[in-house]
Amino acid sequence: MDKIIPVVLCGGSGTRLWPRSRKVKPKPFLPLVGDTTLFEATVLRCGKQAGFGDPVIVTGAAHLEHVESQLPDKAHTRIVVEPEGKNTAAAIALAALLLPEDAVMLVCPSDHHIGDCDAFQAAAREAAALAAQGWLVSFGIAPTAPETGFGYLKRGEAIEGSAGSRVEKFVEKPDIERAIEFLGHGGYSWNGGIFAFRAGTFLDELKAHRPAIFNAVKASVDNGTADGMRFHPDPAAFADIQSESVDYAVMENTDRAAMVPAVMAWSDIGNWQALHEALDRDEAGNAVMGAAELKDCTNVLVHTDGPRVNVVGASNLIVVVDKDEVLVCTPEGAQLVGKLTGAANQ
Repeated sequence: MDKIIPVVLCGGSGTRLWPRSRKVKPKPFLPLVGDTTLFEATVLRCGKQAGFGDPVIVTGAAHLEHVESQLPDKAHTRIVVEPEGKNTAAAIALAALLLPEDAVMLVCPSDHHIGDCDAFQAAAREAAALAAQGWLVSFGIAPTAPETGFGYLKRGEAIEGSAGSRVEKFVEKPDIERAIEFLGHGGYSWNGGIFAFRAGTFLDELKAHRPAIFNAVKASVDNGTADGMRFHPDPAAFADIQSESVDYAVMENTDRAAMVPAVMAWSDIGNWQALHEALDRDEAGNAVMGAAELKDCTNVLVHTDGPRVNVVGASNLIVVVDKDEVLVCTPEGAQLVGKLTGAANQ
């Protein structure tokens, strides 16, 4: 099989992990789990030694400096600089139009954590094999809890000669009762936003189901300009694009939707509690990043960029110190951090 082309999507406003993640430097570009940033880890998982080709990064001008400073191999990486954010359908189409039609793309968000790199690469190879046959493939993340913050995939009939299956149904974020039902059913997976398809197949489906988006993106590429490894789509044509996710625009409409199972210690690091769960914790469930002392504590996360934090006798607590801001919340309250004035009005 030809090399799999990683297409890494970089964006976001940095509200859910505020104050550590901010609009000027959101979570993909922070070392939240280990010493590498989430963006660096995403690119490194797709290395040449594992059968991947040179990556394509799709980002905005506001994040270009972070992208270029953190790339492992800048000289062999193409960077598409979006004039403005128009959601994932347009971002993926930009990359697809700059690749050969038969190139197999592996679309990856830049802000997820994957603990089992070998399992990720194995799932990528399974997905790429199906993509080469004309399938549009989602990674079906094995659910570990009745999460209400993710969309779900319902597994359909098996695809012969593969570990993959058809997607019987895409399900929007459920309430807790349905999420519990999905977990007990066993045939549902989380939709982790990782996809594989041939560039030409994706563009054909986008043209069939969202011709206006396809035409506007194509015009922006046809009239765009290259600057070394950077590519700048035409801003006027790009402004005409309707903002829509790839799930709504393509995946929920195509009759070629497939999925491969992925058990790879995945987390979208969607809030502070999700980060706590992704970190190494002591026997009492505590995790510390930075200078801190915990006494008689259970299930406490402390994340500080300088000031020493001391916590005594607390349970189920999150404490974050970043520059001039301090956040204290419960695991349940972590869902509401993005609505705080400091986070929302950046």
